[in-house]
Amino acid sequence: MPAYWLARSKITDPVAYKKYTDRIPDIIKRHGGKVLARGGRYRIMEGPETFQRFVVIEFPTLEQGVACFESPEYQEASAFRRSGGGIVENVIVEGGDATK
Repeated sequence: MPAYWLARSKITDPVAYKKYTDRIPDIIKRHGGKVLARGGRYRIMEGPETFQRFVVIEFPTLEQGVACFESPEYQEASAFRRSGGGIVENVIVEGGDATK
């Protein structure tokens, strides 16, 4: 069953954040992920306007998404944003039958 990595970001240092984002596509691909939406137009329909960048990544399974996030390569890349590049919330959620 597919899983979706949902990220909401607020960029605080564009140079440091770019060091992070430049590394991510290859890491995601190596773990079977596919970017569905990344930094495009958006409209907040309800809730606080804390974040300004949104990302949706599809993985074949929840386990592959979690393995990507926990991988040494991702953790190394994310150090750039964690050290001042931006504030990010990440959630990986398994897709499923919405009628259940």
